[in-house]
Amino acid sequence: MTTTNIVGELAGKVALVTGATSGIGRATALKLAEDGAEVLVHGRDAARGARVVQEIGDAGGRARFIAADLGDSAGAIDLAAQAGEVDILVNNAGFSWFGPSEQLDAATLRSLFASNVEAAYLLTAQLAPSMVARGTGSIINVSSMAASIGLAGGAAYSATKAALSSFTKAWAAEYSPKGVRVNAVAPGPIYTGGSSPDRIAALGETTLLGAAAQPEDIADTIAFLASPRAAYITGAVVAVDGGRTAI
Repeated sequence: MTTTNIVGELAGKVALVTGATSGIGRATALKLAEDGAEVLVHGRDAARGARVVQEIGDAGGRARFIAADLGDSAGAIDLAAQAGEVDILVNNAGFSWFGPSEQLDAATLRSLFASNVEAAYLLTAQLAPSMVARGTGSIINVSSMAASIGLAGGAAYSATKAALSSFTKAWAAEYSPKGVRVNAVAPGPIYTGGSSPDRIAALGETTLLGAAAQPEDIADTIAFLASPRAAYITGAVVAVDGGRTAI
C-alpha cells in the first residue's frame, strides 16, 4: 500500500491514548494520528495493539504500541515511564460492570476503581508535570453520561466515571494556569463491541436523537478538545450523548 506522510494541526505532538486497541480508544488513536500526532497506543493485547499501529502506519501516520496492565498502580507508573514526555493524554482505559449492587464482589469493585480511576490519576500525576514545565499540554478524560444520571445496576461504574468528571475540574484548576488544558467527554450509549448491541440500541432510543453513537463520534470530539481550535476550553465536561443528559 502506498502511504503518505500526514501533516495536520497536531503535527509534532505526541499523544498517549490508553485502552486504544478497541472501541473509543482505537477510534481516537486513528483520529489523532490522522490529525498529525504521533500516537502511543496503549493496551494489554499486543496482537490487537499491533493491528492498530499497522492501521495508522498504512494511512501514513506514526504510532507505537505500549503494553501495560492498568489494573494495578505499578502498571500505570510503568506506562508513564515508557511513554516519556507527551503533549496529549487521553485517559480512556477502563471497564464497566452492571448488575444488582449486592452481586458485585469486593475484588471486582477494587479492580473497577483501579482501572477506571486510579490509573487515570497516576498517569496524570506522572505526565502532567512535564507538560507544566513546557507550558503546554492537553489532558482529556473519558467520563460517561452515567456520571450524571442514575442507572439501575450502575452504582459502582457511575461512581468511577463521576470521579473522572471531578478530576477534570480539579486538574483544570491545578494545571491550566500553567498552560495545560484539562477536559472530559461524557459519551452516552455507544456501540463499542463491549456491550450487547440490543441493549445499546435500546438506550439509544432514549436520547433526543433517538440513536446510539459510534466510537468515531466520540473520537472526533476528543480530537477537537486536543486541538488548537479548543484553545479556550478547559475544565469542561462535554456531553456527547445525543441529548440524553439534557432531559
